Amino acid sequence: MANLFETRREQMFPKLTAEQIARLKPHGRIIRTTTGQVLSEAGQGHRDMQVVLSGSLEVTRPGIEGETPITVEMPGDFTGEMSTLRGLGGFTRVRVAEAGEVLAISESQLRTIVQTDSEIMEIFMRAFILRRMGLVAAEQGGDVILVGSTNSSGTLRLVQFLTRNTYPFVLKDLDTDEDARHCLARFNLQSGDLPVVVCRGEVVLKNPSNAEVAACLGMNPQFDAQRIRDVIVIGAGPAGLAAAVYAASEGLDVLVIETVAPGGQAGSSSKIENYLGFPTGISGLALAGRALVQAQKFGAEVAIATSALRLVCDEMPFQIGLSDSQTVRGRTVIIASGAEYRKIDLDNLADYMGLGVYYAATAVERKLCGEDDVIVVGGGNSAGQAAVYLSGNGRRVHLVVRSDGLAASMSRYLIRRIEETPNITLHVKTEITRIEGKGRLERVSWRGPGGKTETHDIRHVFLMTGAIPNTEWLQGCVALDDKGFVRTGPDLHGNPAGWPLSRPPLHLETTIPGIFAVGDVRCGSAKRVAAAVGEGSVCVQLIHRLLSE
Repeated sequence: MANLFETRREQMFPKLTAEQIARLKPHGRIIRTTTGQVLSEAGQGHRDMQVVLSGSLEVTRPGIEGETPITVEMPGDFTGEMSTLRGLGGFTRVRVAEAGEVLAISESQLRTIVQTDSEIMEIFMRAFILRRMGLVAAEQGGDVILVGSTNSSGTLRLVQFLTRNTYPFVLKDLDTDEDARHCLARFNLQSGDLPVVVCRGEVVLKNPSNAEVAACLGMNPQFDAQRIRDVIVIGAGPAGLAAAVYAASEGLDVLVIETVAPGGQAGSSSKIENYLGFPTGISGLALAGRALVQAQKFGAEVAIATSALRLVCDEMPFQIGLSDSQTVRGRTVIIASGAEYRKIDLDNLADYMGLGVYYAATAVERKLCGEDDVIVVGGGNSAGQAAVYLSGNGRRVHLVVRSDGLAASMSRYLIRRIEETPNITLHVKTEITRIEGKGRLERVSWRGPGGKTETHDIRHVFLMTGAIPNTEWLQGCVALDDKGFVRTGPDLHGNPAGWPLSRPPLHLETTIPGIFAVGDVRCGSAKRVAAAVGEGSVCVQLIHRLLSE
């Protein structure tokens, strides 16, 4: 914790000027404080941001073993991080160290400030983001503990879920950490209960689903399911987040539904180097995090670990049944549910999911690999990025593709980097034919040119092959192509059968007026982050046109 909090302290804890505080005063209320008074508690939602006018505040991170001090706020300083803006339960306790006065600003007024005062917005947003990064990077203290094993697919799933949602937690590995056994004994747990999430130091969840963890930790705001939204976005990948940012910034009432975490497939990319405006590259996690912050800044509501199960499209407003048994309603719907990597044809593949077979190459998976050799299957940009990223510590990376090369499917800059990286070996016209191991992956066999089969002691395989659209939940509402991707606009060839309007479907509109599709889920999309973002933004302009009809 000390490293990040100390090296970027000036940006994390900037001091407001007297003039800036004067601009904030109309948005808050002045409260007199007394020594020892607790102004906000960890886990408390809808808590005010406090601007210190006089006296001082101590900010600590409470945990099972006690409090960890973070900082002391003096006059001109302010409390809060990203959860404050969203109205969610925070991670810190704010206690009055020296009596004085604070300016208390509610979440709704805070949102007004960041939307209307660009100078103060930049100060607040940078500080909030960096403070959250500091809490995540600490990996100590805190009131959320994950007890599990690196040989457990359930543990990996929860690590990925918490990490991709930038939620601070402590991992105690039963295989390597003696504290994990003490934790099990403390809460009267057995190894068969793993993985276990200790939530807020009180609630113990045994092998929980992502949705159960999200509910226990209060990761989602309470929203009115009966409210009729202007736009409901299904999926928080680059296309869905772009649509949310542009729609919310233009005054539309937006709700985003996301099954796992912001970013979609792009969110699991180690580094994206060909996205406009980031010459040194940016990780998918960082890009998704920034986009999520933008959407929330403008007032879009985002529900995490919630899936769309069905779309009712034959009545207005449209209705979407969710996995938590709620139904939400909207005047328009944007289908941005993306696509999943295609599974290779191996009977026992499911036995090794998370136990040596992975669909993402982030810091979480790379840490699991240690210095072991790895295999990356796929010839697209995601596979190329993964191969380069995984080769970083000198481990041998086998890049396996069925085609005779990479030129048809991968960007040239990645091909050159792969060619110039000595510990990446490209295997063309090659397919994995067998995977084996006791309890986890231990050996992989592949068949290369000429039918020659080789077997290697390799414990980690990353699958990044093709794409299968997430469209099962649409249940015949809109037209799909023969691969399951959503047909839109020109791809519908004029007025499709059953189209009720005199005008033809708009560019990104489906066979149902008011329902649009963007990004990887759409038939004919470019399968690039920039293209997805462009489609999300363009779609909002089409929605404005439709709502004005």
